[in-house]
Amino acid sequence: MRTLCASTLIGEFFVIGFAGLVAMKDPDLSMSAVWTVSGIAMFLCLVLCGMVTRPGGVALGWALQLALIASGFVVPTMFFMGVLFAALWWASVHYGRKVDEAKARFAAQADSSQADAA
Repeated sequence: MRTLCASTLIGEFFVIGFAGLVAMKDPDLSMSAVWTVSGIAMFLCLVLCGMVTRPGGVALGWALQLALIASGFVVPTMFFMGVLFAALWWASVHYGRKVDEAKARFAAQADSSQADAA
């Protein structure tokens, strides 16, 4: 699960950075506000890459997905990108857990066959 979720978060890191560049063109927003919000979100993406398997990591990832969708009020394209990344996040969590379960079953079978052989 960790690899799939981290890949999604790294993709989001870049999308948030590009959205910050687009948001800078809005005359109603100050550059410092745009980069403070974008920087915090980008930093959170990187931190979450290491926290995905810890308690609350997936929930924080969902909060980030909601924030990404909400950023569509500033950069309208982010509504689409936020929903797209929320779907990727769901798939990463869902299928990542299935892969982890399959790996655990395979490892258990390998251990039991080695124990039987010994």
